Amino acid sequence: MAEQETKARKTIAATAHMKKLMADHFLGLDRAKKEKTPKVAWCTSVGPAELLRALGFAVYFPENHGALLGATRLATDFIPAANAIGYSPDICSYLTSDVGAYLKGVTPLTKAYGIESIPRADVLVFNTNQCRDVQDWFSFYAREWNVPIVGIHSHRNLGAVEQHHVADIVAQMKAMIPTLEQVSGNRFDIDRLREVVGLSLECTKLWRQVLECGAARPAPLTFFDTTIHMAPAVVLRGLPEAVDYYKLLLKELHERIENKVAAIDGERHRLYWDGMPVWGKLRDLSGLFSSLKSTIVASTYCNSWIFDAFDPSQPFESMAQAYTELFIVRDESYKEAYMDAWIEDFAVDGVIFHDARTCPNNSNSRYCMPQRMAGRLSVPTLVINGDLNDLRCYSEEQTKTNIEAFIEQLDEKR
Repeated sequence: MAEQETKARKTIAATAHMKKLMADHFLGLDRAKKEKTPKVAWCTSVGPAELLRALGFAVYFPENHGALLGATRLATDFIPAANAIGYSPDICSYLTSDVGAYLKGVTPLTKAYGIESIPRADVLVFNTNQCRDVQDWFSFYAREWNVPIVGIHSHRNLGAVEQHHVADIVAQMKAMIPTLEQVSGNRFDIDRLREVVGLSLECTKLWRQVLECGAARPAPLTFFDTTIHMAPAVVLRGLPEAVDYYKLLLKELHERIENKVAAIDGERHRLYWDGMPVWGKLRDLSGLFSSLKSTIVASTYCNSWIFDAFDPSQPFESMAQAYTELFIVRDESYKEAYMDAWIEDFAVDGVIFHDARTCPNNSNSRYCMPQRMAGRLSVPTLVINGDLNDLRCYSEEQTKTNIEAFIEQLDEKR
């Protein structure tokens, strides 16, 4: 299957530059850990990274490490270690694989970059807009290292984001500043925050443009590309390196579109992916869809780092707005309208819902959404069962059979 992928799905040349950026990011964190300057702040992936950068922290995103554990297929080996100390096998497998890897003293950063261990946090900063698990995950390390933990408790199941929601999140962010100043040794500077938010705005605009390239026919990139190339938007937003990278990537994608270069030659079907990636099976799934001439042109997950609301003239208010507009915290009506728009704009033929066992917050198939969508849009849907990291929840043969049958259904519809 890997051989199929190599032949069918074209490599994006900018990937080499992105790999260097990621190496520099992790090596910089390792230096900060060893030299104890700058201080290291852990941050959830959709958390207030801009505030932390403005205060001079080196920022580490453990969800990125969780994805690395999944992609390298190490996660399943470490989850039992976290289960053994009392963490349920039903909770977030990012949490259990990361904690288990820590307990075992292992990290994929060693093989990738020669880094002995993850960077020890001087402070941990969470935002529960994704789920409550991030707070419990960070609390483990706060107890382990006896370091401060602060965070934002987000509103959930929102239709419209109202002013009182924004005001509440602003107040929570500002309440963190005294602790962050004390840990960092730096005074908060509103002008520096404006600068960082401005860079995040540039980054997110470019990232949206990258994702919107998938609307071209044939699509110049796939979901399996965007799960890789979203990394700078996650771990480097607020830095000029992320802005420069997406300009480079966009130039290559626009050239592909102009020259009608397809990510998958002979593109026959265009699909939408909802839910988390199955990190340990990305290569296999990419090869399967390539062999079926089917391109996943858009996804809910990779859109999580589109923050249109960022405004450097109102940094706190716009950060609060951006991090509260997140898809995962919205109600069913909002989610369905959001997905409908992308499905229409990208000329999607079918939708695949991934029901991730340990990630109910990012699984949208459990309350009849696929059935409502199929009836409303006359778009076929498929639900596959699996998990983001715990491959014990994933049946490769069953998934392959179901996907092949789904593509046959699309063939018949054509």
